[in-house]
Amino acid sequence: MANSKAHLFLENYIGGQFVPSSSYLDSYDPSTGEVYCKVPDSGQEEIEAAVKAAKSAFPEWSSRSPQERSKLMSKLADLIEEDLESFAQAESKDQGKTITFARTVDIPRAAYNFRFFSSSILHQTSECTQMDHMGCMHYTERTPVGIAGLISPWNLPLYLLTWKIAPAIAYGNTVIAKPSEMTSVTAWMMCKLLNKAGFPPGVVNIVFGSGPKAGDALVSHPEVSLISFTGSTLTGQRIIERSAPYCKKLSLELGGKNPAIIFEDANLDECVPASVRSSFANQGEICLCTSRIFVQRSIYKEFLRRFVEAVKKWRVGSPADSTVDMGALISKEHLAKVKSYVKKAQAEGAKILCGEGIDTLVLPTKNQNGYFLLPTIITEIGDDSCCMQDEIFGPVTCVTPFDTEDEVIQRANGVQYGLAATVWSSNVGRVHRVAKRLQSGLVWTNCWLIRDLNLPFGGMKASGIGREGAKESYDFFTEVKTITIKHT
Repeated sequence: MANSKAHLFLENYIGGQFVPSSSYLDSYDPSTGEVYCKVPDSGQEEIEAAVKAAKSAFPEWSSRSPQERSKLMSKLADLIEEDLESFAQAESKDQGKTITFARTVDIPRAAYNFRFFSSSILHQTSECTQMDHMGCMHYTERTPVGIAGLISPWNLPLYLLTWKIAPAIAYGNTVIAKPSEMTSVTAWMMCKLLNKAGFPPGVVNIVFGSGPKAGDALVSHPEVSLISFTGSTLTGQRIIERSAPYCKKLSLELGGKNPAIIFEDANLDECVPASVRSSFANQGEICLCTSRIFVQRSIYKEFLRRFVEAVKKWRVGSPADSTVDMGALISKEHLAKVKSYVKKAQAEGAKILCGEGIDTLVLPTKNQNGYFLLPTIITEIGDDSCCMQDEIFGPVTCVTPFDTEDEVIQRANGVQYGLAATVWSSNVGRVHRVAKRLQSGLVWTNCWLIRDLNLPFGGMKASGIGREGAKESYDFFTEVKTITIKHT
């Protein structure tokens, strides 16, 4: 690390060593709008070095027992938890999320990802069958794929990076990870802990840089056997194109336009606060956030009154303030994009009930140039509006009435995405019927964002390819081999 003009300078982590860069990208503090960090602007040369290191480390790492790999991963989880506050402070400053969210969600989950897969690898089994009339026994063996290319997004930086690294190394692969260039600090901090935990050089390599340079070099490298990516659908399509000549294994968790369906028998005392969180947690910058809320007409006005009242109580301010509910959006450009959708809705004749363009945002002096936006509710908007079709990925949600079950299912499914959905009803039969018919990889009923990491995670349609979870990650990060032995 070097220090110039009070900026933090990051270095790539390749072969167990920190490697300085010849050129850097600016990384901004979203809460102030000021550059505070310099991130390596890596490309083909750095990816080549990382491939060499990962390739060299693979034979020894892949031959280690699950128990040995598990022990190192558990140690890394311990080290992250011991330094939780430092990680939380860095994540909050780097991404704009509130310190409370980083402290209670991001960093604990990052540690848990390593702990979960360190346990999971100790309980894997293989298949075995016997054909007595042929004198043969068949069994399967799982082997690591090789070098895994992992590309993670800016919204949950360490949380989602570790969700990829943990299963990849647990099953014996070596990895080259590229975090978002906008939120690289906690990944760089974790590199120090990899050495401290005792990971061999080259098992985990982290190369910082932009998607068009570092990301493209990683995706198109012939010796990188698989790609796990979380991000936009457009970038996912580009990854498919660039990796196609090499027949790589792909796991792509892409965009979402997630509906909440609120029936007239919903418990509004639970539904309203949960819907506020599902719409605006982490500034709405979570792929699982609700951005379309369908409310049965008989309770539409009551829900809307209570929902707006609750949203207006949410505090927006400095991420370092533990009393605020929302921090800053990731960048100046992203803030402008989110605002543009609100303006488009107004131009279409939609009604803004609170938030952008309606209420006044009051910020501390030091945050006046930060990328803040009030939580915004849009009503009286058509299903064909871009605000109801596009992934806005910010603190904006649309609320609209519906009449019948069949109608709302059709409307909820009427987008290109199919990642997550939420259903609110006290009718058990209805819950099962609706969940079955929704085109969505995840359906929560009477709750939101409750996860069991053993179960599959991923979306349908333009929301991605593949699934992640205990069994699903095991399948993805390994190759299965069928072995037949004739013993007569």
